[in-house]
Amino acid sequence: MADTSRNMVRMGRSVLAAVAAFAVLLAPCIAAAQLETAPSAIPVVAAKVTRQDVPIWLHGLGTVQAYYSVQLRPRVDGTLTRVPVREGQDVRKGDLLAVIDPRPYHATLAAALARKQQDEAQLANARADLARYAALSRSDFASHQQVDTQRAMVNQLVATLAGDDAQIETAQLNLSFCFITAPFNGRVGLRNVDPGNVVHSAEATPIMSIAQVQPITVTFTLPQDSLPAVTRAMGQHPVETVVYADDDRTELDRGVLLTADNTIDSTTGTIKLKADMPNKQRLLWPGQFVHVALLLGIDRDVVAVAAAAIQHGPDGLFVYRVGPNDVVAMQPVEVARQEGDLYVVSSGLLAGDVVVTNGQSRLQSGTRVAVREAPAEPAKPGT
Repeated sequence: MADTSRNMVRMGRSVLAAVAAFAVLLAPCIAAAQLETAPSAIPVVAAKVTRQDVPIWLHGLGTVQAYYSVQLRPRVDGTLTRVPVREGQDVRKGDLLAVIDPRPYHATLAAALARKQQDEAQLANARADLARYAALSRSDFASHQQVDTQRAMVNQLVATLAGDDAQIETAQLNLSFCFITAPFNGRVGLRNVDPGNVVHSAEATPIMSIAQVQPITVTFTLPQDSLPAVTRAMGQHPVETVVYADDDRTELDRGVLLTADNTIDSTTGTIKLKADMPNKQRLLWPGQFVHVALLLGIDRDVVAVAAAAIQHGPDGLFVYRVGPNDVVAMQPVEVARQEGDLYVVSSGLLAGDVVVTNGQSRLQSGTRVAVREAPAEPAKPGT
């Protein structure tokens, strides 16, 4: 009986030892399985919410226009004898640009001057005759009819002289039209008519054009809803205007808004505006397509978040805010406006909060994340 009891004790100890050994062998497998089933952190890009000054920009599309532009057409008929400027040359107001043969107009002026001298001589003689007839009439040696006839002759010659003066002025004016000068400082365009050709005042084709490009203007359109804000800004300070190339990034010039048009286009619901550009580097040319940004003002010290962080949900806008232990939570937000790559936040976030800006598609509240900082990006136009 005692031997049986000792055998049972030895058997139980063996079983316990076997179980313990099996547990030791199984523990790493269980731990590995647990590691495989535990959720891993999802990699995301995040950025901090900041307080900063955010400019208020309006953006539009526009076209560059010359400050002044004229088509130089002949105002008299004749042979184009000289064009003393080169195509593309800069000229100043009063510079000679083209000459039409002036000789016929010199002759016309000389003939008008000669006629005036002839009529002046006739007038002098008529006045002398009038004086004699008047004296004879007082002595009854001439009739009153003769005096009246002579007085009418004098008046007729006075009118003839006035006509002569008008003819002389016309001849002088036509002669001056033979010499075409620059009406303002500008740049000469391509020549359309070469010297030696006969030109006419009625021709539609100009000899050349001239455009003032320093300064230069840009006309552009904005939605009609923006007009009150633009008008208010113009009443407070000069409105800075920035012009960009068609890539919307390369800055070409900075100037000031001149005015808004006096009528809204009812077809498109837009208002046309014009800005003045110094164009010192001559990067703007008439007819050029450009992007335009108006700086209406600056919102000072506002809460701003990257636009990429804002998500749209059934209950409105929200962000994934990164909390303790890198666990995210959905945070509803309200925004005041968007400016480029930023949203101005009116409620829901504080400066210093960390929000996810990339990788939101795999997230939900309670998800653990592995955060990487957002890479720095170049500033966009109008920011």
